[in-house]
Amino acid sequence: MLSGSIATRTGDTGETGLLYGGRVRKTDARVEAYGAGDEAVSALGMARALCVDADVKSHIYDLQKAMFTVNAELATAGDSRHLLEKHFPTITQDNTTELDSLLAELESKVTLPKSFIIPGGSAGSAAIDVARTIVRRTERAAVALHDSGELANSEVPRYLNRLSDTLFMLARYEDRDLPVEPYSSRDSDGGET
Repeated sequence: MLSGSIATRTGDTGETGLLYGGRVRKTDARVEAYGAGDEAVSALGMARALCVDADVKSHIYDLQKAMFTVNAELATAGDSRHLLEKHFPTITQDNTTELDSLLAELESKVTLPKSFIIPGGSAGSAAIDVARTIVRRTERAAVALHDSGELANSEVPRYLNRLSDTLFMLARYEDRDLPVEPYSSRDSDGGET
C-alpha cells in the first residue's frame, strides 16, 4: 500500500469497518443507511454548486454538515454509541425544531400550486429534488434500523423526514421567480383525476 493512499484494501472481501469499531458486510442494513446518507451529502453538494440564490447555498451547506452528524449516527453500532456521544454531537429534537423553523420561513415566502410540481424548473432546484429523494431513501433505511433495534436515536428518522420536506420547499424557493411546472392528469390521459 502506498503511503497516504486512501485505498486500504480492507474492504476487498466485501466487509467494511464501522465508525467506532466492528466490521460488517457491505450489504448490511447499517451500511445501506449511511451509504444513502453519503449519497445525500454529495447530491446536496451538487445542488449547492448549481443553485444561484446565496441563501439557498448557505442553507444547503448547513444541511450537508448536519447530514455528516446523521451519517455518524448511522455508521456507529449501538454498543459504541457512548464513544460517538463522547466525541461528536448527535441529532436532537433541537435539530428537528431548527428545520421546522426553516420550513415555516420558506412556506411563508413561496405559494405552492394545488397540484404536483414536476421537478426541473432550474438546474439548482432539480439537484435539490434529487437530494430530497435520496434523503427519503436514507430515512427509510434509518426507520428500518430503528425498527430492528439497531438505531437507538429515534430523532434521526424524524430529522430525515423533516429534512426532505425542507428540501422540497428549498427547491421551490430557489425557483420562486420562475414559472411553476405543475402536473395535471390531463397531461397524461386527457382526463381529470
